[in-house]
Amino acid sequence: MTLPNFLIIGAAKSGTTALYHYLKQHPQVYMSPQKETNFFAFEGQRVHFRGPGDEETSDSIITTLDSYEDQFRAASNESAIGEASPWYLYSADAATNIYRRIPDAKLIAVLRNPADRAFSSYLHVVRHGRENLGFEEGLLAEEERIAQGWEPIWHYQRVGFYAEQVKSYLDLFGREQTRFYLYDDFLKDPYGVLTEIYEFLGVDPDFVADTSVKPNVTGVPKNRLLGRLVFQPNPLKATARMFVPKQLRYELSQKLGQRLLVRPSQGLAVRAKLLRRFKPDILHLQELIGRDLSAWT
Repeated sequence: MTLPNFLIIGAAKSGTTALYHYLKQHPQVYMSPQKETNFFAFEGQRVHFRGPGDEETSDSIITTLDSYEDQFRAASNESAIGEASPWYLYSADAATNIYRRIPDAKLIAVLRNPADRAFSSYLHVVRHGRENLGFEEGLLAEEERIAQGWEPIWHYQRVGFYAEQVKSYLDLFGREQTRFYLYDDFLKDPYGVLTEIYEFLGVDPDFVADTSVKPNVTGVPKNRLLGRLVFQPNPLKATARMFVPKQLRYELSQKLGQRLLVRPSQGLAVRAKLLRRFKPDILHLQELIGRDLSAWT
């Protein structure tokens, strides 16, 4: 039975997709062909999210051990075997499920300013034509949506309260098995962060990944028609997925996103209000991970 020996556990909308693709280039690293299996968050469950457009996420989640093992059967000589599911950090069940199955796993998380992360999560569903509310309205609707069973991408604020999430992993796995990086560091110096991760995983730290494709671009389409064709489900897009390899699809989508999307303003008043809510949690988090997070507040 082959299971991963490391996991990228989150946070969502904090560069996990880019990190997955960068690590996948390393010859000593094997990454699961499906990014975001979400296995440890939903093992043994019947998943049926109820928000608009949530069906794709519900259908993609791996919930059985056999199907999860299939993701790693092609691993051969790689010393680091991993996957990336950004909901693991947020999940109430993932930490204990991981510890039960792979207690020696190394865990990697990238943390982003929670107010910026919330807005990026909002823009993600806007980009895909799923969100009809403004950002502030979406924040007000969040608790009702959670109660109705909408998938975690809609949990704009709640995902960003990192302290208890981080503490649950530290309590189970300790500091030797966990690494917490900041999204800002990853953006400014991807090579430096990758080198640290290579060393943590015990693979060649001198390998240089191609980081020209930047992290998941979020924003609203400049052109509505092109936006629907590129980012929303449609027959043309479905046909293209059948013939274009996954890696190439990712690179094309990121390059198109950089050209077609514009990032609107979050609004200073809304951002300030969010940061006031997050501040006690941020102060707790910086004690847990030993990083100065005053720039976040």
